[in-house]
Amino acid sequence: MSISYPPQRSDNPAKLSFNSRNEGLETADISQRAPKRGRWKWKFRMRPDDDDEAQDWWFASTAIPLLAATTGPLANVMSIAALITPWRAKYDDGFLGVDTHTIGYADPRWCIALNAASLVCGFAGNIFLLFNFTRRVRYIVALPMTIVLWYFATGILMAITVSMNRHDPPQRPEETYSQGFWHAVIAAVLYLVSSMILMINMLGYFLGHYPQHFELTDEQRNLILQTMLFFIWLAGGAGVFVKVSGSQYVDMLYFCDVTILTVGFGDFHPINDGGRGLVFPYSVGGIIILGLLVSSIRKFAQEISHVNIVKSHIEKRRVQTIGRSVTTSFELEERRGQVKYHTQPQRRPKISAPFDLKPRAVTFDEEKAKQPDQHKIHIKRSRTTLYSGVKALKSVGSRKPKLLLLREEKDRFTAMREIQRSTTTFKRYSALAMSIIAFGLLWCVGAVGFWKAEAKSQGITYFQALYFCYVSLLTIGYGDLSPTSNAGKPFFIVWSLIAVPTMTILISDMGDTVIASFKRGTFHLADWTVLPKAGLWRALLGKHPWLLRWLQKKADEAAEGKRVAEGFRVGPAEEDENSVPLTLEAIAEQATIDEHALARKLARAIRRTANDLKSEAHRQYSYEEWVEFTRLIRFSRVDSPKLEEEERGMIEWDWIGENSPMLAEENESEWLLDRLCESLNRYTMKQQQQEHGHGRGHGYRYYNRR
Repeated sequence: MSISYPPQRSDNPAKLSFNSRNEGLETADISQRAPKRGRWKWKFRMRPDDDDEAQDWWFASTAIPLLAATTGPLANVMSIAALITPWRAKYDDGFLGVDTHTIGYADPRWCIALNAASLVCGFAGNIFLLFNFTRRVRYIVALPMTIVLWYFATGILMAITVSMNRHDPPQRPEETYSQGFWHAVIAAVLYLVSSMILMINMLGYFLGHYPQHFELTDEQRNLILQTMLFFIWLAGGAGVFVKVSGSQYVDMLYFCDVTILTVGFGDFHPINDGGRGLVFPYSVGGIIILGLLVSSIRKFAQEISHVNIVKSHIEKRRVQTIGRSVTTSFELEERRGQVKYHTQPQRRPKISAPFDLKPRAVTFDEEKAKQPDQHKIHIKRSRTTLYSGVKALKSVGSRKPKLLLLREEKDRFTAMREIQRSTTTFKRYSALAMSIIAFGLLWCVGAVGFWKAEAKSQGITYFQALYFCYVSLLTIGYGDLSPTSNAGKPFFIVWSLIAVPTMTILISDMGDTVIASFKRGTFHLADWTVLPKAGLWRALLGKHPWLLRWLQKKADEAAEGKRVAEGFRVGPAEEDENSVPLTLEAIAEQATIDEHALARKLARAIRRTANDLKSEAHRQYSYEEWVEFTRLIRFSRVDSPKLEEEERGMIEWDWIGENSPMLAEENESEWLLDRLCESLNRYTMKQQQQEHGHGRGHGYRYYNRR
């Protein structure tokens, strides 16, 4: 963030500008304080709830509230366990120092009362946070209440633990702190962390980085609800198993955690038929909720990565490519003196222009189509827009300059296609790298925690702790090592709820990268071995024609079965011209055809792109195909001065510019189908206008279905 100070004045306050990548830069006013010492004083600028200006501090505005919505309910669960379970316990005779053989005894009344007050504050803070998400209570009221209540819960728990340790500690070595005490310590830490990160969110609001509400998508709201449902299922299930088995609540909470995460150490298991029967529905429901939660977390991580990391990578590569590019097709025309229309001097696209490409998707959902578009694009292009493609070609008289223009455009198209491919690879492997880093941290740091927690109880080494964490992360659960100390079990509950979903996300990211590469390798191996196409075994099949005929027969039968399963095609067959790849030379020699012939081609192109949408793999078209598509998009354009700027933003683009189709959120088939339908709409309205005899001079209303 670069800060620029305007000239200082003694009577007027200066303005501090924040250079951002988003449009609609916000400015925070500051006033000069103690000018002799050159110090500045911040002035808060709180934006209203209906503010539509651009937002920054994306992590503080989006990620932090969701983190707090996850850690808050977890802290409530730990606080419940701390309230129900006595904090001190006595060792059984003959098992001195073995935490699994302890019996708790009652805590002082003041400890129980303050513990209950802490739980009430924690629940109230969560309720205010939920009201904040649903906008039942104003942001400026709900968020401070959540922070204050969680700070109260933290302070009360810290005061209880310190007072207990100073005034009424367990008598060593016959007594020790129970799991309830360590649940309270962990709950205090979670409340403290949640309050501190929410203060960062409030600071961003006070400085004017975003308005006073949480901008949450449907997926993010589902993540919050699924998180709350998961912890209700976890804590409620522990209470039910306590009634069925008669065990302690903290032990059953650990048992439910191990069951839902499918680790299954075997140190705790149902002891009667009632508990065994309860495992059937409880485990299935917990695993389903956990799967939904992990899926929502992965989508949220991908969304944040795409918006703030992947797009930055695309913009960086695009800017580098623009800096290396020599010219555009329009500039080449202008340099040759062949432009037949008058425009203002051509200007290069602004390298520092904000990159905030809004999605423009095609939807066939009637309910979704009725909803107002929250991301409506207001494109205002000047008459100096970069011209490319067919319109530029119309002003060229000979075949040679036209071919040069095509080659120039194809170079820019190829450069953008390379950016597109590198971005796809970067997106996959950056997500994999982040998952590996998170996995490594949780593995190594978790091993340190278990090493220290189980040192007295089991005397394990750090290597054994690493082995235990690895087995737990992969949900193998041999059972040779498991938490036995009163501090180790609460720590395992929190650690496993973070680590196991992280491992699941890592495996999913590996499916898009490493496993996909392995799958492609097996296909290539099959081509050279069992299912040859052009490998070494081709000669063997030539010596034994019966084997080749048998394999071809099986392949034909499989293809026939696939065609029958997909159904028979209806409508006219594709013309042969679509299957013949065109070259730049052939395109340069194409003769001009009338609008009616182009309209027929437009209908076939719409049907073709609609068929491409049905395929599982997203279709990427060649430059020669794009030349034909752009001609069909642009032939129906309107030459009206009132509509030219708005329309040009939809049908004119530069391949490596910020309005390139390759930078759109939707795939190429969706983008083309949208533009081709708009072209058909313009053509039909033009024909209707001509039939009524109004002509272009009178103009007509241009309807955009968006």
